[in-house]
Amino acid sequence: MIKVGDTLPAVTLMEFSEVEGNGCSIGPNPVDVSKAAAGKTIALFALPGAFTPTCSAKHVPGYVAKADELKAAGVDEIWCVSVNDAFVMGAWARDQKTGTKVRMLADGDAAFAKATGLTLDLTGKGMGLRSNRYSMLVRNGKVATLNIEGPGKFEVSDAATLLAQAKA
Repeated sequence: MIKVGDTLPAVTLMEFSEVEGNGCSIGPNPVDVSKAAAGKTIALFALPGAFTPTCSAKHVPGYVAKADELKAAGVDEIWCVSVNDAFVMGAWARDQKTGTKVRMLADGDAAFAKATGLTLDLTGKGMGLRSNRYSMLVRNGKVATLNIEGPGKFEVSDAATLLAQAKA
């Protein structure tokens, strides 16, 4: 399992872009994690699935609400990673009104989740292999803090916790 001091996995996530810009065309675009994190401080949070109750009611809205404070604390980008396809993540971004505050990154084949060792098997609930709920502060591609939730919990991966860690 990934731990503080480790480098983020060298995998490619996908991001749905509704407008052309910054070298991205409309539609799904690849995001090379290593290149995208280089030289930046990233507030990364992962969750089991788009449009799921806790994720939609608490997790994403918290990061949208705290985006300006996180940026003021030195965070360059906020990433939401979920085992969904880029089209679903794009629709969820519209629904959650993430705009330019939170990058909604699709881990469609769970490559990132598997590489971090932070998977959650929800096969019995009809959802298959998913990501565990967690957050991390990443500096120049390396994990600086890591907050992993217990099963069914939402206590340590929230935006307020990561904001406090970014300010420390």
